[in-house]
Amino acid sequence: MLETADIPATVIFYTQVLGFTPENYTEDMGWVYLKKDGVTIMFSVPNEHRNIGRAVMSGSLYFNTDNVDQVWDKLKEKCNICYPIEDFEYGMREFAVYDNNWYLLQFGQEIDDNL
Repeated sequence: MLETADIPATVIFYTQVLGFTPENYTEDMGWVYLKKDGVTIMFSVPNEHRNIGRAVMSGSLYFNTDNVDQVWDKLKEKCNICYPIEDFEYGMREFAVYDNNWYLLQFGQEIDDNL
């Protein structure tokens, strides 16, 4: 469960940019469950009992895909880029973007799968 201060904007980003489908969502619920190709993710408004000014995450969400170049072509003009698509010495072709909450989303594919 990731926090967001703006559920509607998060739903727009994840549905219109990334192609997820919301499940059981109404704006006043304070949370959303999204699905795409076997991937599920949940967002909620910040818990009022926690004393955190804004949502933060020190890591990233990593999406393995078998078509990373196509995903890059689709997202590169729609997202804030952390780093563009490239091949890494550890055997992955990947890129990273930020979502509307500034969570880091990485997309990668094993280089051997590109052949």
